[in-house]
This record gives sequence, C-alpha cells and structure tokens, in this order.
Amino acid sequence: MSEGYLVITGVQENGKKFRPSDWIERLSSTLASFQVDHRLRYSSGVQPCMIEGENCLVVARWLETADPAAYDYVMGFAQANRLRIQMDRRTGKRTLSREG
Repeated sequence: MSEGYLVITGVQENGKKFRPSDWIERLSSTLASFQVDHRLRYSSGVQPCMIEGENCLVVARWLETADPAAYDYVMGFAQANRLRIQMDRRTGKRTLSREG
C-alpha cells in the first residue's frame, strides 16, 4: 500500500454521524507541527478536507511505510469507531500532493 489516498468520513458504518463533530481537527492536529512562522501545519500524510460538502480526513497510503505508527494510530481510530473508509477517487488538480 503505497499509492493513493484513503478518505475517512464522519459517518459510521451504521449510517450514524460520529461525535464529537470536531474529531477530524483533533486527530489531524495530533500529527501536525508548528513551523518557524509559528503556524500549525498539517502533516502531508493526514489532512482534513472538504469533499462534496462533507468534512473528511484524507490519509496518504504512503504514510504506512513512511510513518507506520502514525498510520496505525489514524487507521486504528477509524476502525475502532467504525468510520467509513474508502479510496480517494479524485483526480487532476483536486488530488493532494505529497509535499503538502
């Protein structure tokens, strides 16, 4: 698993909305870092994103080899909370870059 992105939505497998509603910001912030300009920058491997009007968490599949602990943490959270996970099917300019 090294190419592409996974999209984790705030909807559980049973169709219910996951709470708390700010889980995406909380989770992505744990993997973010402060830069020299004192601004918080999200990891290029885990980023909050709006897709078709829905807040989602986009996870780069390359993260599994680049930072297995971070990948396991995010995917474990999603699986434990039975969140929907699917492949990101966006193409062209709509895709995320590895540089972040």
